[in-house]
Amino acid sequence: MDTVYGPAITELLEENRLPALGPGKPNLPLRPKLEALSVETCLAPHPVRDRDMANACLAGLWLYHDFLDESHQISQSIDTPTGSYWHGLLHRREPDFDNAKYWFRRVGAHSIFDTVRSAAVDLAVASEPHASAKFLTIQAAWDPFAFIDLCEACLAGRSPCEMLARQIQQHEWEILFQYCHRAAVS
Repeated sequence: MDTVYGPAITELLEENRLPALGPGKPNLPLRPKLEALSVETCLAPHPVRDRDMANACLAGLWLYHDFLDESHQISQSIDTPTGSYWHGLLHRREPDFDNAKYWFRRVGAHSIFDTVRSAAVDLAVASEPHASAKFLTIQAAWDPFAFIDLCEACLAGRSPCEMLARQIQQHEWEILFQYCHRAAVS
């Protein structure tokens, strides 16, 4: 990640994680640090300019460490396309694929989609994917619904591309988190 974060976020992202496509297991040793965060302490030393985006950062941090319920509580209270994005990611991970698609319909065409598409293309091309993930190498625009379908296929054992999907999911998380952080403090 090339964004410069404050000490609270830096510490919470110190452990390099590649979260599961499904719910994963909460990173219990970090629960107290996550619980201690507020919008202000999370972004310090930067002043908070956009509270919704700051809350989106909190939702993202909880999700990064596999605390889906806590992330859900925060993301469902952010009534913006970006809040819906976090909400969609959370439901994709639960997994509740229909609900994830519902929230991605509410996202619309998010401004990070092109960056996510580019990262997905690079990862897919490098891995020479199975036919179930070939669409990633040729898509002209990011299709969150097709990616949800791929995640579902991986979890159901119909696609052998779980590692690729997890890598894309992680890049998507990083891109969205950076976007939220920049908007929260600038």
